[in-house]
Amino acid sequence: MILILAVTCAVAVGNIYFPQAIGPLVAAGLHVSPDSAAAVVTATQIGYTAGMVLLVPLGDRLPHRSFLVVLFALTGLALLAAGCAPALPALIAASTLVGLTTVGAQIVGPLVAGLVAADRQGAVIGTLLSGSTGGMLLARTFSGTLGEWLGWRAPYLVAAVLALLLATVLVFAVPTTTPSSRQPYTALLAEPLRLLRTEPDLRRSCFYQATVFAGFSAVWTCLALLLAGPAYGLGAQAVGMIALVGAATMVCTPLAGRLVDRYGPDPVNLACMLGVLVSAAILTIGARGGALGLTALTLGTLLLDAAMQSGMVANQVRVYALRVDARSRLNTAYMTCAYLGGSAGSWLGVRVWSQAGWWGVCVLVALLAALALARHLLALYKFEESPARTRVADRGAPGRRRTLRRTPRHPLPRTGPRPAPWRPPP
Repeated sequence: MILILAVTCAVAVGNIYFPQAIGPLVAAGLHVSPDSAAAVVTATQIGYTAGMVLLVPLGDRLPHRSFLVVLFALTGLALLAAGCAPALPALIAASTLVGLTTVGAQIVGPLVAGLVAADRQGAVIGTLLSGSTGGMLLARTFSGTLGEWLGWRAPYLVAAVLALLLATVLVFAVPTTTPSSRQPYTALLAEPLRLLRTEPDLRRSCFYQATVFAGFSAVWTCLALLLAGPAYGLGAQAVGMIALVGAATMVCTPLAGRLVDRYGPDPVNLACMLGVLVSAAILTIGARGGALGLTALTLGTLLLDAAMQSGMVANQVRVYALRVDARSRLNTAYMTCAYLGGSAGSWLGVRVWSQAGWWGVCVLVALLAALALARHLLALYKFEESPARTRVADRGAPGRRRTLRRTPRHPLPRTGPRPAPWRPPP
């Protein structure tokens, strides 16, 4: 079932990214300008953002199996409509519906968190995130190759068949679950904002991911500008080859999930933030150009991708543990903040690039990671100094504190033969 759900995440996420590779083919096939054809990608992303806000909270109100089946069936129909669109306006409208309904990956996460034991959630969430990463990477290659062979409509039609086939498989693969909430739809829509206000761990998880994802987006937005500039003089294919290195995160995320299960989310978050700082230092070498610079860009982006994705696993495990009856609403708040951070990072990255070049972008990434690290260290300090965990050690040293140690309520069972009971002498 975990394998099927990982494929589900891959197909759902792939539907967002595969139109990016066939924009020129759409422009040529519908006889429009490339700038106009780029609106298809924008419409898909706008629809996906709306789906996270409007549909993902329903994961707490509806049975997961029925909800997933309906979503993938609607996605398949929308993809069919896009593949048969006679003109660009119809394609844009169908693409918006594709983005709106292809939010299955955001439903699968809360579903799995409620099915597996608490000590395995990290490993399973890491596996699902590997599926999402694989879908993002493979979808671009798949659609570009298929579009070159059979035209721009072929990727949409094949994706439609995959979505409808997966909807049929999910009918038998996903177990029956009971909805955790009976609130009306309007209350569900307002719940993510209330959770952000009342749950401190949700706020800090959102802050961690928003800052790290902002640095991630800034790097990838400006990387194409660096490679196309005078230092390298390369084209878009070089960016694609470096992006394929991100496939290594498909191995890193399950490992990060196991570490979260063993040590908790906080140590993994700390390691990821330090990894982002190290990646920013490595990426600065990329400004030199040449083979050394290209190697630094490859290693730096690989470390940045692994740190960002591993941190997402740790944050999602922390978020899902806050309220077992509101996991979909918690995920809505978390993912919305993460995507807003990514959008802000892209905007900031372009402006910093225009003023300070690649060095400025690397400094921006380091500053964002430093903000997340400072917030994380403050949270750890408050946790260690909380009254529930510390007490005065002794009267002679009233200022010294130590961690409370729990002792078992009952003594440990004896091993070996028991001694004979004591009896008074006759």
